[in-house]
Amino acid sequence: MKLIAGNSNPKLSQAIGRIIATQLTAADIRTFKDGEVFVEIRDNVRGEDVFVIQSTSTPANDNLMELLIIIDALSRASASRITAVIPYFGYARQDRKAGPRTPISAKLVANLITVAGADRVLTIDLHAGQIQGFFDIPTDNLFAVNVFARRVRELHRGDISNIMLVSPDVGGVVRARSLAKKLDDRPLAIVDKRREQAGVSEVMNIIGDVRGRDCILFDDIVDSGGTLVNAADALMKQGARSVEAYVTHGVLSPGAPERIAAAQSLTRLVVTDSIAARPDVLACKKVEFVTCADLLAEAIRRIANEESVSSLFD
Repeated sequence: MKLIAGNSNPKLSQAIGRIIATQLTAADIRTFKDGEVFVEIRDNVRGEDVFVIQSTSTPANDNLMELLIIIDALSRASASRITAVIPYFGYARQDRKAGPRTPISAKLVANLITVAGADRVLTIDLHAGQIQGFFDIPTDNLFAVNVFARRVRELHRGDISNIMLVSPDVGGVVRARSLAKKLDDRPLAIVDKRREQAGVSEVMNIIGDVRGRDCILFDDIVDSGGTLVNAADALMKQGARSVEAYVTHGVLSPGAPERIAAAQSLTRLVVTDSIAARPDVLACKKVEFVTCADLLAEAIRRIANEESVSSLFD
């Protein structure tokens, strides 16, 4: 087994390597002045089971091309099996035709990864479960719910009796319910919102009684932070005692850390390290990180040993 890291998230890749006691394979991955990506695998990978670790986060197109070219280089170097480990799968929000003459970019990216030569895909918390069906190769979609459940108990010192899980929209109810079950079947509320355009949402109503509750918003992606802040404001207006958010992928585009920091209604935002944090994100005192390295490392180990990974979905 060999691990190869792209440039999107070297700290996560190194953490995974330490956990499974495997050094990262030497590779020269650089960009020419005109933006072209060049890859040279320094070690022999003929007949090897290779895992390429690369999130397609910002800059999404550069990281995606880097992933594709690494996979192509490994395929031409006669690797026996290539698994694309994509902690954050970019373009996942474009999973359907949202209007006339619009693309389904998530399907296009799935096709590109497959055609490049990947034999398997490993990722965490896809924005929509049906994206697994976009791939014609085995795809494992892990869930960060256990990582978050442990962190909730730690931060609340084991006392979760007053917690209420909140889905930031109707589509995320199943996701929120999964964390509620991990936290001794805590009650669930739903934010009824309207999204007039991408990145802009308006809270219409809160479904559920949140008065006096410590509310936890649970979602898969936080980008501008507007939805979380609006939802937190609405929950506090409905009488919630406190509001904090747990989100798998902290995209946190420019301006989001400042918006999170200025939100008086939001106590903290906990995200995984599936996306490498920029300096402005690290500087935001309300943003905390939990690692998904252990989860990915265990999945990689099981895949390499031809063991079942189904228990990791529980």
